[in-house]
Amino acid sequence: MSALEEKVLECIVARGMANPLQPVLLMVSGGSDSTALAYLVHALHEREEIGPLAMLHVNHTLRGADAESDARFVEQLASRLDIPLTLAVVDVGGIAESERANIEAVARRERYSAAQEALTKLCMSVQAPVSEGRIFVAHTVDDRIENFYMRSIVGTGPGGFRSMLYLNGQVARPLLDCGRQELRDYINDLAESGVDVARDEDGKLWRDDATNAHTDRFRAFVRHEIVPLAKERNPRLDETLTRTMNLIADEDDMLDEMAEKLVEQHVVWLEPAEEGCVLSPWLAAERMPLQRRIAVKVLECLLGPDARIETASVDAVLAGFESGKPLGGYVANIQGNLAVSANRNGIRIEPMASFRMRRKKQ
Repeated sequence: MSALEEKVLECIVARGMANPLQPVLLMVSGGSDSTALAYLVHALHEREEIGPLAMLHVNHTLRGADAESDARFVEQLASRLDIPLTLAVVDVGGIAESERANIEAVARRERYSAAQEALTKLCMSVQAPVSEGRIFVAHTVDDRIENFYMRSIVGTGPGGFRSMLYLNGQVARPLLDCGRQELRDYINDLAESGVDVARDEDGKLWRDDATNAHTDRFRAFVRHEIVPLAKERNPRLDETLTRTMNLIADEDDMLDEMAEKLVEQHVVWLEPAEEGCVLSPWLAAERMPLQRRIAVKVLECLLGPDARIETASVDAVLAGFESGKPLGGYVANIQGNLAVSANRNGIRIEPMASFRMRRKKQ
């Protein structure tokens, strides 16, 4: 077993990402990171450290012939590793236009929707509960550092500076301690050692997305302008910033557990649950960092896990408290669809339509 394979296995075991019985779906774009993920996890599967495998490639139809070449490369990779492959084609541009939505947000949503379908198919084929399946994605320490600086520039909420979770529900990031160059070296070493590796039409060992070089895109700007300057000042940035983010993550986990317990104490869900909730008057006595986390958790439940919770919305919810108690008569409209109102019984958060209907009946 190579040093990098041992490193990845150590991360998987230490973070509880998967055991040898759990089915694993690999999300593979064809770039160097996800190509290395396929080789690494396949090697661990061959040693019976990882359970049944399948692979997913999503063509967002945004890059024309290049996207089709990506798909052909991933097909070849899956064939060489003898891993069942699902190819999904999604018109992300068309969906984004019809919904008037952010194209990257739509791409992410559709990608994970396809992943959930592919994971379900894999679990059914090996007669395993879908809840036991895992989705492996190829985010690296480079991605995590880029996220850190992006959030430093635009701002973030509680826990945002941990940057990425190693395990988030069924989604796992086993390469989060690995650098992008480290992964590319691994692929090159495989090729030089005589392993039957995949190559694209130009003989390359992975596919490069040309859009990554465009610094007018925020992530590319951070990747090519901000991070190199930071590494000039600290050549060991990967190590030191990862340690810092993990320290933040430890404290974030502790505060999150505290907030979960307080949600049970201070939040009463209306029936049906999608009709909203009431925050108890006694929530005002809790420390402000915990109040914020509780507000975020409630809004995530009401708006959905993929919704971006705005800082202004959290502030608007907590503004319903004044001098340690609910502010009678307080009303606010947040995220375009939710009403926040306060009386002596607490702070009520509900869909605007429900709020208006309730007011008409009074």
